[in-house]
Amino acid sequence: MLSQVKGLSRHFTEERLRAYLVSRSARRDDGCLIVRGYGDRRGSHQKLAGRAWAHIAAYVVFVGGYDPDLDVDQRCGVPDCIEPTHLRQVSRAENCRTRRRGDRCRNGHDREVDEATGRYRRVCRICNQQAQRRWRERQAAEVAQARARHGRDPV
Repeated sequence: MLSQVKGLSRHFTEERLRAYLVSRSARRDDGCLIVRGYGDRRGSHQKLAGRAWAHIAAYVVFVGGYDPDLDVDQRCGVPDCIEPTHLRQVSRAENCRTRRRGDRCRNGHDREVDEATGRYRRVCRICNQQAQRRWRERQAAEVAQARARHGRDPV
């Protein structure tokens, strides 16, 4: 079963991997078992035990019945949690449907709620307007350069 996990180091047995995951994790007050993976980023999915995702490796050794065609999802919504009772396997569509969106875009603008779905819009309107403005400016500059190359005066 461990051979189905992408990126997992081959020297791990189930017992060694279980002990490794427990040694690299700490229990929080809310019940989550937070793992320390490679690097210092907290609050994001962690890689360890080779290049395998920690939550997938934890599902394999703690829960069992791993299907590589399905995604491993954390019910608690904490990306670096490996608590076995918080892990479940769902389809990719279900995983995307239940994914939480932040109330701000990556540039810090407030997101609007889509009237049809009641969720935050996928694309921030302000960022989209700024991107379109930059694109129009690039297109206008390219047209001006092409006209200058061919001896035409800009209109």
